[in-house]
Amino acid sequence: MTETTGRRGPGRRPGPTETREKILAAAREMFAEKGYDGVSVRAIARAAGVDPALVHHFFGSKDGVFVEAMRFPVDPSVLLPRIMSVPRDRLGEAVVRAFLAVWGDADRRAPLLAMLRSAMTNERAATLLREFVTVALTERARQALDVPHAQIQAAAGQMIGLMILRYVLRVEPMASVPEEELVALVSPVIQRYLTSA
Repeated sequence: MTETTGRRGPGRRPGPTETREKILAAAREMFAEKGYDGVSVRAIARAAGVDPALVHHFFGSKDGVFVEAMRFPVDPSVLLPRIMSVPRDRLGEAVVRAFLAVWGDADRRAPLLAMLRSAMTNERAATLLREFVTVALTERARQALDVPHAQIQAAAGQMIGLMILRYVLRVEPMASVPEEELVALVSPVIQRYLTSA
């Protein structure tokens, strides 16, 4: 009978759920302290005491960790390619439909509202959200579309404002306009932002 020393051999850590939660806890702390831009997968892994390969295994990328850790309701690395896959002359429509899909779902809307409220009253939360939106969303969209950054931000700002009017403030008639009518109304404006350089 061999003696148990209590030391682990090489390989994966035991308890995938426990390890995953440890990574998320480390990521939340690091994102809150250093912002989105100041954190790497390697740094998250080091803080959680795991190999970076495990972070990739559970979450795929830094975006994936952020989405899970901060309970962000959409993963830009999945959403943006889906939007960009439509014909260029239908980008505005694809963006409006994507916003309606996320904001129209109460479970996905709740964490967005929590982040926006935190960003309005807490500079650290504002910095974190600003960095994530800039690096993971608007900068990637700008590069893919080759239009000025201001146009991407204007489109995003218009959509966020529209979603707040519709789902948070519930201003009529915007709150009850059928989705298809809203898509037809707003898509041409968003299309112009995204395709006119």
